Amino acid sequence: MQTALHISRADGGSADRFPSGPAIVIFLATAKVLFHLCTAGRYGIFRDELYYLACSQHLGAGYVDQPPLIAFIAWFARHVFGESLYGLRLLPALAGGATVWLTGKLTREMGGGVFAQGLAAAAVFAAPIYLILHHWLTMNAFEPLIWIACAWCIVRAINESEPRYWLWFGLLIGLGMENKYTTAFFAVAVFVALLLTPQRRFLSNAWIWLGALCSLLIFLPNLIWLVRHNFPFLELMHNIRGTGRDVVRGPLAFVADQAMLMNPILFPLWAGGVVWLFTGRNGSRYRILGWTYGVMLIAFIALKGKNYYLSAAYPMLFAAGAIAFENVTRLQFRWSRAVYVSLIIVATCLLAPTVAPVLPVETYIRYQKAIGLEPPKAENQPTGPLPQYFADEFGWEDMAREVGRIYNELTPEQRAVTAIFANSYGQAGAIDFFGKKYGLPKAISNHQSYWFWGPRDYTGESVIVLGSDGTGDREHFASVEVAGRTYHPFSRRDEHFDIFLCRELNTTLQTLWPKAKKWD
Repeated sequence: MQTALHISRADGGSADRFPSGPAIVIFLATAKVLFHLCTAGRYGIFRDELYYLACSQHLGAGYVDQPPLIAFIAWFARHVFGESLYGLRLLPALAGGATVWLTGKLTREMGGGVFAQGLAAAAVFAAPIYLILHHWLTMNAFEPLIWIACAWCIVRAINESEPRYWLWFGLLIGLGMENKYTTAFFAVAVFVALLLTPQRRFLSNAWIWLGALCSLLIFLPNLIWLVRHNFPFLELMHNIRGTGRDVVRGPLAFVADQAMLMNPILFPLWAGGVVWLFTGRNGSRYRILGWTYGVMLIAFIALKGKNYYLSAAYPMLFAAGAIAFENVTRLQFRWSRAVYVSLIIVATCLLAPTVAPVLPVETYIRYQKAIGLEPPKAENQPTGPLPQYFADEFGWEDMAREVGRIYNELTPEQRAVTAIFANSYGQAGAIDFFGKKYGLPKAISNHQSYWFWGPRDYTGESVIVLGSDGTGDREHFASVEVAGRTYHPFSRRDEHFDIFLCRELNTTLQTLWPKAKKWD
């Protein structure tokens, strides 16, 4: 089989043309890293980045809304690269480049020649969802890399008839589970796909079960944490469903969203990849990847998952589709290769400013109105003039600065007993991140994992309250006054609010705290 694969690659042109497929892939991977570094500091810090940085100051085996790996990555980035946007976003950029590189490597392993390797790598670069996700320090930046590495282990196990690759697969699944819980869907889908394909023979080998054991051992600390805390993530998901925060799509709309998230011009590529995996002469050898995608697609539609939850699966489909396109155009219609690549370049140039901070904000708003095309929404949020993923990068330091003005106008005695209470983790994270610049203490909050961190030593004698309309505050405090207001023209509308200075809580924060939990 190794000989057959070698012949297939040579027919594709990988052995007799310069530059080589791997060289093109490395060039594209490097270009992606540089692109993200060049745009890293264009706007501001993202809401979730603020939260993960706060989590990195409370390292543990778990958090309400995510496994612990992202907090450790944030801790590493802060201490090694610093807290500038470039330092924080270097690792996500590198993860993006590595995803491009591994996609090309997987394409070659599946028999793709120079053109297929370059096309698959370019598709990962061009996909709008990856231009967004690899811009931020979030767990979503690392998930595609983990999944494509798992796919490469599967293909290597098939090509080499070597079950030891399932050990590496298991290690990666364990790492993925410590990164994001959606990896469980990928793992289950692979297991179902094994049952549906000739690769079920691996299930009788000890290596695959050793890999499963390793994944469990890696995930075990977080699993124990979840059990000890009564599975807060499940409670969180239940609450989110009740609020209607997430956009729920029907089957056709969900698939349409996939086409938009991945760049509409790339829809024929990944859809063709699915077809090739099930019907192609060589593709059926890797049908397990097609079944894996199909099972996850059905699962996320049935469970009303967010439209981007499936995004990490597409690099392996790009690899399959690129091979199929290369095979179809090997002897005829070769001109279509240049045409399709040109269309990808044009579409990417048109879409990139809508998902990456390449334009000044005012120019972006005009550009967005001119083309009239917006990426599909994943959440129902009052966003203002910018889509949520950009709006969540604005207003945080302005808010911290205003809080700093209010706090520093208090007497030293008042400051010593004044807490800063935030009603969302974004507001609390902004106070924690920018606060030292304005002489502020760490925030307290009842939102997500901040609730576990408690009110510290504050009793409620004096509290600066963020993200409230004042109604509940007037029920609990003897004095509630508007001390300031935070507003930014590009931030989300729910981040425009009065800042209240509240005094003389009618009980203590410690007494109220157990009932103040807000997981949504």
